[in-house]
Amino acid sequence: MTVSAAPAAEQATDTILSVNNIEVIYDHVILVLKGVSLEVPRGGIVALLGANGAGKTTTLKAISNLLRAERGEVTKGSIEFEGIRVDKLNPNDLVRTGCIQVMEGRHCFGHLTIEENLLTGAFTRRDGNAAIKRDVDMIYDYFPRLRQRKSAMAGYTSGGEQQMCAIGRAMMSRPKMILLDEPSMGLAPQVVEEIFEIVKTLNTKEGVSFLLAEQNTNVALRYATYGYILETGRVVMDGEAKALRENEDVKEFYLGVSGGDRKSFREVKSYKRRKRWLA
Repeated sequence: MTVSAAPAAEQATDTILSVNNIEVIYDHVILVLKGVSLEVPRGGIVALLGANGAGKTTTLKAISNLLRAERGEVTKGSIEFEGIRVDKLNPNDLVRTGCIQVMEGRHCFGHLTIEENLLTGAFTRRDGNAAIKRDVDMIYDYFPRLRQRKSAMAGYTSGGEQQMCAIGRAMMSRPKMILLDEPSMGLAPQVVEEIFEIVKTLNTKEGVSFLLAEQNTNVALRYATYGYILETGRVVMDGEAKALRENEDVKEFYLGVSGGDRKSFREVKSYKRRKRWLA
């Protein structure tokens, strides 16, 4: 179900990522994604929304080719990055093409300093130490906290600082697109806002496209331009972020706001039994 569709003349014609009707199976048995399709325009921020277990992380790992490490595989459909099919590439080659994933849970190298973590993000580059040093300084400009903590062991920094480090490390590869998995997880609301503001700035000033998987629908839809909602491995709704924020079903099930005609939770039926959600 599409919430809204822009006129053809207004739709973005430059698509950086296209996921076409993919299915993902784990252990040759467990069907996790069932015909998922989505697009990310160049220079856009697209939100992939849904509850825990809906298939958001699996979708990102399918794109970044990390499924094989977990005995998963894309069995149907295709994934194209900048018009080139990439679902058969290894993760290293995909990073070199300009697409990189920031994993859920931050995953910094705890025994390395913040600056050493940032430098590991440049391992695919061949443009010399001077260019890498300039980019480290650029990351510090976007993340002033990291400059203050650059000599600290990453494992002893706060969750917010580790998330900033993980995003900064991804930026060091000079990506065209970042797959950002649950950036708000376990962080205080103020820190979440700070990180999303930086993501917006990186998108605007550096031209990096973002596909972000997020359970915090309220925050994600304030920063994204478009959104897809996943339920049990299927896209059940998509549309412009503004339209999704105003949709009654999204308000009820993801934003915690119910319409004025609903007097109590007892009167709310499961969306699976309401035809308008899956129509």
